[in-house]
Amino acid sequence: MLRSSPSAISGLGGASALELLARSLGLGGALRGLVGVPDPLELRGFHLAALMPLVFLLYPAWPGRSPAHRPSLPDWVLAVGSVAPSLYILRNAQSINARMEFIDPLTDLQLSLGIAAVALLLEAIRRAVAPVLAGIVLVSLAYMYLGRWLPGVLNTRPFDLPAIVETAYIVPIVGGIYGPLTGIVAATIAMFILFGAFVQGSGTGRLFSAFGSAVAGRYAGGPAKVAVITSGLFGTMSGSTVSNVATTGSITIPMMRRLGYAPAVAGGIEAAASTGGALMPPVMGAAAFVMSEITQIAYGDIIVAAAIGAVLYYFAIFVSVHFEAKRLGLAAMAADEIPPWRSVWADCHLVVPIAVLVWLLMERWSGNFAAFAAILASVICAAVKRRTRMGLRAILNTLASAAATMAVLAVAVAGAGVITSALTVTGLVVAFGSIVKGLAGGSLALLCVLLMVTALVLGMGVPTTPAYIITAALGSPILREFGVDLLSAHLFMFYFAVLADATPPVAVASYAAAAIAGANPLLTGLHALRFALAGFVVGFAFVYDQGVMLRGGLLTIVEETLLLASALTLIGAGFARHLSAPLGFPAALLAVAIGCTVGFGHILPDEARLLLGVGTLAVMAGLPRLFAPQR
Repeated sequence: MLRSSPSAISGLGGASALELLARSLGLGGALRGLVGVPDPLELRGFHLAALMPLVFLLYPAWPGRSPAHRPSLPDWVLAVGSVAPSLYILRNAQSINARMEFIDPLTDLQLSLGIAAVALLLEAIRRAVAPVLAGIVLVSLAYMYLGRWLPGVLNTRPFDLPAIVETAYIVPIVGGIYGPLTGIVAATIAMFILFGAFVQGSGTGRLFSAFGSAVAGRYAGGPAKVAVITSGLFGTMSGSTVSNVATTGSITIPMMRRLGYAPAVAGGIEAAASTGGALMPPVMGAAAFVMSEITQIAYGDIIVAAAIGAVLYYFAIFVSVHFEAKRLGLAAMAADEIPPWRSVWADCHLVVPIAVLVWLLMERWSGNFAAFAAILASVICAAVKRRTRMGLRAILNTLASAAATMAVLAVAVAGAGVITSALTVTGLVVAFGSIVKGLAGGSLALLCVLLMVTALVLGMGVPTTPAYIITAALGSPILREFGVDLLSAHLFMFYFAVLADATPPVAVASYAAAAIAGANPLLTGLHALRFALAGFVVGFAFVYDQGVMLRGGLLTIVEETLLLASALTLIGAGFARHLSAPLGFPAALLAVAIGCTVGFGHILPDEARLLLGVGTLAVMAGLPRLFAPQR
């Protein structure tokens, strides 16, 4: 969860020093995309020196008790103090690069700065990201000290305080605060965050909302279908499920409730749809760029492999929403709430920057250059018409918004860097692999289930990017040992790190949607899980059904896509208890059972699964009286 940015930078009635700093950081990201990057360690030091202070100035220590619209004196002290550890890294990058990690002793200054850096990072994560992530960072460091007394595979070699501080602070090759993960954010992801901010600032969000309403608003359960389409389009740019819920859900959830959806159902639909935004190409949030850097697989190849899976995810939510609306007899949106197509066409030029980004990435240009070119295209295309033109104030607002988002992501990924560094030096990754492989007993299916549960547990309350980093570090090597290829292993872990946001009991997207809907968070999370079940089917498909990744011949791709679509349709119809007509409870249970068999029955031939799925749909839809509820 990335907490919503406070209003300190939203209004520009009088530009404060804080706002100007945020704007300058956003502009700095654009310039890096044009002229390149400095030494990696220097860039990481500058990145956190510039962004971490913003967290203390923008996010109060205790919401409700601390000043909400201005930093307090302790906030300023922490902000200034957070610059020192990063400034030391920036000024001494060459000597740090030359030192021998875990051999050269830390100086007293390095030890003091390292302790301060860890303490300040924990507080920044607690304020702006999630206390859960701060707790995981703290536990990982505590494990380094306590592991010597643990039994069995959990036992580690002794780590004293300097070794723990060195692991977290000054080991840029292994990881830590200034490790490769922070470098990925500073060098690449920051540019895409800036691009997303310009896409939203130019009015593309209005285009997405109008398009969704024009396409789906005229049909049964219109607002729910609008939520599905709009959240998918908006979520791929925002990269934050909570931000997506807050932006689109504030409009769609009240509309769904007015039509007759129960509050928890409306919140669950929005939570599931918003969660899927991180799965939707071309941007897929920040985690996809991390995946590209970790795996050294071209970003264009990743979005191609993920495309059908993302479409299937939203297809499943869409048909489930349709069946739910039919069962409840819900109407379409009011005619005066549906925008005419001419208003959609009036903003269609705003799609050009997204097309530029996709084209450059598919042509294998660097991510930095592609994002920078797309930013320029956003400004130019927005200037074509008066209603979308971005003036100086709008551009400064956009830079400020991007800088605030970068600051939160920077501390979240730095925390993930500390966790992965601790997992590496203690050997816990190897120990975890031994435990999981022992429990799986040579079964790939059981291994996938265990890793799925691990990803869902570790992803509770943790933003998608650090959740993916942690779970991929633990799970991907084990999948590779079982013969799963590199991209399939990472997409599997990525999907379940994303779905953790909608999976009870700690489902941050569901909590955000429940707050808007005025519903019970746990019940909302259960409905979100029901609508997001497609993600579980698609996640396993990355391992077993390679056609969903556009691999194999055309026949394989079409066959596996259709069988998964039929499985998801049966599952959605069973949960809604409606297909072409209402379904009785036995028929609904049968539909879910056959849908799960088709979706997860990988031991069966694809032809048999396809025949079972399509045949069952044909029979149940063609003979509605046979499966109708008994009076």
